[in-house]
Amino acid sequence: MAISAKELPLGKVFTPDFRFTIPSFQRAYIWKAENILQLVSDLDDACKSPGTPYFLGSLILVREGDNRYDVIDGQQRLVSLSIIIAVLRDLERDPDLMRQLDALLVEPGDKLRGIVTEPRLTLRERDAAFFREHVQEDNLESVFDMNDDDLATAAQRNIVANIRKTYDEISNWSASERQQFAQYLVNEVTLVIVTTDDLDGAHRIFDVMNMRGLPLTPSDVFKARATASLSTAELDVYAARWDDIIDPLGDDPHDCEEFFAYLHLVLTHKPATDKLIEDFLADVLQPYIDKGTVPTFINQVLAPYAMAWRIIARPSDTVLPAEVRSRLEGLDDYRSHEWKPVAMWALVNSYRGLGDADLSPFVVRASRTDRTTATLESLGAHDERRLLEILTALEQVTGIRTLNRTGALERRGYANAAIRDLDKGYLVQRVNGLHVSDGDREGALVRLHGEMQGDGDLVRLLLIRANEQKAGMQLDRPRRFSALPIMPLDIERSKSFADWPQDQHDFWMYRLGNMALVQGPEDQLDRLSEYPARRDRMLLRADSRRFPLTNQLKDFADCTPALLEARQEESVRLIVEYWGIRYDKDARDLTKQNVDELSKTSPRPSHSSRRVTIRQVIDAGLLVPGERLVWERPRKGERWFATVTENGRLRLDDGSEYPTPTAAARAAAGGRRGGGLDVWKRTRNGQKLSDIWKQFRLQAQ
Repeated sequence: MAISAKELPLGKVFTPDFRFTIPSFQRAYIWKAENILQLVSDLDDACKSPGTPYFLGSLILVREGDNRYDVIDGQQRLVSLSIIIAVLRDLERDPDLMRQLDALLVEPGDKLRGIVTEPRLTLRERDAAFFREHVQEDNLESVFDMNDDDLATAAQRNIVANIRKTYDEISNWSASERQQFAQYLVNEVTLVIVTTDDLDGAHRIFDVMNMRGLPLTPSDVFKARATASLSTAELDVYAARWDDIIDPLGDDPHDCEEFFAYLHLVLTHKPATDKLIEDFLADVLQPYIDKGTVPTFINQVLAPYAMAWRIIARPSDTVLPAEVRSRLEGLDDYRSHEWKPVAMWALVNSYRGLGDADLSPFVVRASRTDRTTATLESLGAHDERRLLEILTALEQVTGIRTLNRTGALERRGYANAAIRDLDKGYLVQRVNGLHVSDGDREGALVRLHGEMQGDGDLVRLLLIRANEQKAGMQLDRPRRFSALPIMPLDIERSKSFADWPQDQHDFWMYRLGNMALVQGPEDQLDRLSEYPARRDRMLLRADSRRFPLTNQLKDFADCTPALLEARQEESVRLIVEYWGIRYDKDARDLTKQNVDELSKTSPRPSHSSRRVTIRQVIDAGLLVPGERLVWERPRKGERWFATVTENGRLRLDDGSEYPTPTAAARAAAGGRRGGGLDVWKRTRNGQKLSDIWKQFRLQAQ
């Protein structure tokens, strides 16, 4: 393997000595605006110190004969530099400089010397013509008139976005600043050109030298390894097929990694490790390489599962049945993603034609693709009833595990178990990872009845489920909506809540019964302390009134504990009915059971920020009824005492009782203090309640 390396200024790189081609097996252009603007900024700073070279890293090339080279590493920088030069050329008014800048992008040719006119850099086949016509051949104006519908690939969208941002940045400079920048770019910006005549050797060099630029995504690595095993005749075909499959997934590295991680889980049933690339290559791809069946992997595995991933991301844009779309949209409400591999498996095994290169389950715009919109029949739909059973069960267990704070590792284990049983052909009711135990049901009921402070996303999701169950249909949601409290946080100066005991307010403040879905931001009620004003603001917009549990507030002139209790019971009942967990295996109605009794038998939730109650600490033996607590403020000569009661409250010496240490501290000090756990101490040893609460959390884990 012959290797050469030399450092050259950019002015000697974009010359007849080099014709760069991006091989079909390479990834697309993925630099974003922030990447190219950072490069422009760095170069602009460097150009303020003329005579100081700026090193832009290495290009790793495979020599294909004469002056032609395949680019193994350096595409992102070469394309971005071409964009910068094209913008400089477009803004330049000096004909000589325009011609010189143009020659950096396109070889002008020389008939006497037999040099043909051609671009100095040729992108992958799908983007080459676009880049040549709109960047290299001085046609930027057409770019400014384009929208996303005019662009066929993610790479083209990145190119257009980066042209616009670069143009906006450089157009702010004076003509002399642009010319100084161009001179520095050509003469002082250097690259190390590493060339070899062997593709494998180039990849080995790349593995050692890839220290700059954007890291390779798993897809880049898998594509390179897979296509390297193909014959010359197959390579371009299947490299393009890989791009057709993967490009629509987008160029977010995290999304790409997540897709391949879940594909690995689906295909191997193995637990996740932190070595995705090694595991996927060894467990999934290498067997196809060894058997010489990489095209089978691309067409029959990668294609259908990538399409399933796209369907999961945009179910409403597909031709799938309405109920399937609705279930997938519901699953997308959850922050956790461990449901996705199960949904991928279900879709691929319910539609045989998902991998068909000529069909799309999406409603297709003809200007964007040669595919035709599929019908359910052409997609090879079969056993959609089972698909719905799987998605329904999947949404149920995902919701319950979200509510019960099941950890990510355990959720992934459930997904693995579900796919393993589904692969065995088990009935959905017998699939282990989709099973809901009575303990799960009871834990969900306890959590639904409890406080949900600091978990606004979960409250919003639960109220969506409750409202849709009450409406009997999927509701159109406003673009922006929030879960807002009916009662304000501070009721001390509110006439509407003058008759409310403080402990009642504290009890209901962060429970579902006090929350309603409202169009608009979270702070829209912050200045409203009276119930009528808050209610009227909640009902102001029609998009808020579409939620039945919000709209029913119009029937209540006052907010009372009885109202919130009724809303709480109704919300909980609607949610458990939506998930089908109202009754346990013995047909016992769990909504009729005492919550304290359910909490004794339900699984303990994992460690979280949920507020610990005095009752819980007593039950754990960390506080004893009758114990005396003290809060002292020596500088002010103030001291208050509280007694722990049998019913899990703190009783001040005036006889008033409060459900939380914070409420007791606020009452004792006339509303001036909020950090009750830090101020109350045991009289017998001075131990803070905050330390006792922390001990309880540690024991509860």
